[in-house]
Amino acid sequence: MTCDFPDGTHDLPPGKLAAVVTWLEMTDRPAPRDIRAPEGVELVAHPAPAPDWYRALYRRVGEDWLWVSRLSMGDAALATILHAPEVEVYSLRKGGEDLGLLELDFRDPDNTELAFFGLAPELIGTGAGRWLMEQALARVFARPVRRFFVHTCTLDSPQALAFYIRSGFTPFKRSVEIMDDPRRAGAIAPHIAPHIPLL
Repeated sequence: MTCDFPDGTHDLPPGKLAAVVTWLEMTDRPAPRDIRAPEGVELVAHPAPAPDWYRALYRRVGEDWLWVSRLSMGDAALATILHAPEVEVYSLRKGGEDLGLLELDFRDPDNTELAFFGLAPELIGTGAGRWLMEQALARVFARPVRRFFVHTCTLDSPQALAFYIRSGFTPFKRSVEIMDDPRRAGAIAPHIAPHIPLL
């Protein structure tokens, strides 16, 4: 495969972001780990969730990392995904609040996707992420899937890539994503993600 980008540094127009995306996969379930849920945390299934509820949780989990793909979808397009029988949406709930998101996409059984996985700041560092991953793996490999894959990028939490590798995923591809900065378009407030300067 040839690279469309020549070596060197390439300027981006104002309002654009670039991220290096790492794609990871696994074909067999790793040995289960004996990880207990943090106190008061439960996994809740949400069959056919309402788009507004989903976007609120998506924003709570991903806004600091400029997650935007689901914020820019209309209700009908988002519901088409979320209400598909082969798509499973779960939240991590504590004290009545939804603080974590797990979305599994089984629409292609040969390429099952960990579509979204993340925690609100309140759960980071509590062990909830490791427990949530064990729940994801158990659900995925209870089916006859051939490959389970995920991608993360340099806009995500700095811990994300290492976490996926520790969880049993193997990197297999790297790509570059160029996108509009969602803060310029108004999908995310300008003060969000100050670690990524708004130009």
